[in-house]
Amino acid sequence: MIVIEEEKDLLKVSVYAELSLADFREFETAVNNELRGAPKIKLLLDLTKMSGYTVDVMWEDIRFTRAHSRDFRRIAVVTGKLWATWLGWLPSAFTDAEIKHFEDATTADAWLHGR
Repeated sequence: MIVIEEEKDLLKVSVYAELSLADFREFETAVNNELRGAPKIKLLLDLTKMSGYTVDVMWEDIRFTRAHSRDFRRIAVVTGKLWATWLGWLPSAFTDAEIKHFEDATTADAWLHGR
């Protein structure tokens, strides 16, 4: 399950349990909607409640990230230790966005807003 909050040039995305392809498609739609109003957007991605993802999501994520490599200004990832290693390759592989990992959403949100 995925929950998405849209603000001006910021998407706040929380993933619960297993991330499915339908969830990922919902995320893609939200990103495309935000990009209509801003040349680059910020993303708060909360994975603290995520238990995993389906294989088709992994392939779709690679395609999506390459297609949107210049569309994100900052990406804040809130995650536990389980996902920190997995996410370590993301910055250099596919995007020019500034990416930072956080242990809590409040600190991540403050960083995205420049506080």
